Amino acid sequence: MPIKIPNNLPATSILEKENIFVMYDDRAYSQDIRPLKILILNLMPIKSVTETQLLRLLGNSPLQVEVDFIYTASYTPQNTSQEHLTQFYGTFADVKHKNYDGFIITGAPVEQMEFEEVDYWEEVCEIMEWSKTHAYSTFHICWGSQAGLYYHYGIKKYPVSPKVFGVYKHTRNVDYEPLFRGFDDEFYVPHSRHTEVRKEDIEKIPELTILSEAEGEAGIYAVANLEKRQFFITGHAEYDPMTLKAEYDRDIKAGMDMHIPCNYYPNNDPTQVPLVKWRSVANLLFGNWLNYYVYQETPFDLTKLFYNNGIG
Repeated sequence: MPIKIPNNLPATSILEKENIFVMYDDRAYSQDIRPLKILILNLMPIKSVTETQLLRLLGNSPLQVEVDFIYTASYTPQNTSQEHLTQFYGTFADVKHKNYDGFIITGAPVEQMEFEEVDYWEEVCEIMEWSKTHAYSTFHICWGSQAGLYYHYGIKKYPVSPKVFGVYKHTRNVDYEPLFRGFDDEFYVPHSRHTEVRKEDIEKIPELTILSEAEGEAGIYAVANLEKRQFFITGHAEYDPMTLKAEYDRDIKAGMDMHIPCNYYPNNDPTQVPLVKWRSVANLLFGNWLNYYVYQETPFDLTKLFYNNGIG
């Protein structure tokens, strides 16, 4: 089934070239199907890149998905045009009266700041509180995962040096977990971050389950409150093949002392084309989340979301 996206979204041409089935608003409205409604809070600077990465994965599903994008009203993005935001995005004020089957909070390039120092922190807190009663399942990515763990459970982040940067081997901590259905015993996911959450802090919270860890310095990968359908993912399975290369080249050009991304280039040689080891992982991860934690359980009538969440 297709992913329904706004007419003329720049990601459309890329997705169509990759044979991802997209459907424009005009055609979707003519179909008598209730699509899954997904909200994405996009906190990344170049929003079109993240849009494409996430839509590629949400669209590779047998489910029809309808996506809304929002950005923070308390901070004006510097790397995305106002024209793009006006055409394809809303703010929290535009959607807070709505209910969603699923909600995604992306990463953000502010991880070395204290949460309270981030310009839009109060707004993100308001949105995360809202998500508890207006989104059936919430998927937090990278900084979004750290923000969610801190806001909901008081779990701190800690600086790490050197930066966790590369493609790391992971294992599953829980057998038969639907989020990881179809995963191999060992699998690879990219990470790119200067901070971490620690296992001993998470284990103090009875509601949380550590679903997966990575080898070495990458540490915790996936944490969940399975009852509330909250997922906190520290890595970037959605990354394009060249995303880590772009980050590495940018930092080297800026004169930073940056190590070559781990397990990324053949023979650890940055002159070679990177080897993708996480494409199937990304498709399974997002597909499983949509299927087992959104589609299978969410009410057909989203106005009943409060009651199905045990809140009403």
